[in-house]
Amino acid sequence: MFVLSACFLFATPERATAEELLKARLAQNLGPISGLAIVASAKGIFAKQGLDISVSNFTSGKQCLDTVLGGGADIATTAEAPVTAAAMAQQPIAFVAGMEYSDLKTMTAASAGIKTKADLRGKRIGFTAGTGSEVYTSVLLKAAGLTSKDVTLVNLRPQEMLPAMAAGSIDAFDTWEPHVANAKKALGEGAIPLETKGLYSETFNIVVTQSYLAANPAIVSKFLASLIEAEGWLKAHPDEAIDVIAAATGMKRDELAAIWPDYVYHVRLDDKLLVTLKTHAGWRLETGNHPPGASMPDFSKVLVTAPLKALDPARVILDSRP
Repeated sequence: MFVLSACFLFATPERATAEELLKARLAQNLGPISGLAIVASAKGIFAKQGLDISVSNFTSGKQCLDTVLGGGADIATTAEAPVTAAAMAQQPIAFVAGMEYSDLKTMTAASAGIKTKADLRGKRIGFTAGTGSEVYTSVLLKAAGLTSKDVTLVNLRPQEMLPAMAAGSIDAFDTWEPHVANAKKALGEGAIPLETKGLYSETFNIVVTQSYLAANPAIVSKFLASLIEAEGWLKAHPDEAIDVIAAATGMKRDELAAIWPDYVYHVRLDDKLLVTLKTHAGWRLETGNHPPGASMPDFSKVLVTAPLKALDPARVILDSRP
């Protein structure tokens, strides 16, 4: 069972004056996976909940969490890969909510002739080390009956993958949207998605440090309340939500609309999240991608349920033991 360790303040519905707003710095992956935070900012929901959120945008959740751990931001949007890395390094993080999940995908160059997963043998595959892209790549190779020795892995940032494929330096890449859709648009018939649906879903989450949570429980509570309100608005106004998120991320509306069903927005702490974290940590232990002497983290010390449970107990469903 997860223990409630503190009492948290509720966000009030009244709009605070500028002087009363609580300030916090958000390190955000600027993509549709951060849709709830984008909506909360664009629609004034953070301010309504009493927050003044300054946003720094990054291209991966790893960069976001590293920024928080380095003191450059207070709140990170991040996937499970940076979370397990930090937990295994015994970094004092607090995972306070999941907010989205979506499948990772593989885009291939038509010239590479990759029709099935097994056709990846001998190919050059772009991935992003230290993120869900790396784990997805491992799962993909295993599903294809291959190992990393059967391919050439090329470590790239997501935004570097399309230029690398266009230049012919990689045959395929593994990443999240909108980078796959961008490649299809740019390369047209020169890019072919590989069928991998359901193979690996990456979660996107809210993480702070334990010390920040202890010192700022009201901010964390109000931040989560903002995401919950943003979720309700997004689901009630999907067309406008697409407009808002497309504008914020620099995507064309029709391109985001085409992949909109891929994103599942829901603020929660549940067994699916816990299983994903444990599976990911298990992958690190199996592959040696962890600090020396690391073991399976005690996720009851990483997942902090009190802030979200105080706002909406139905969003916290954790029956599995760490």
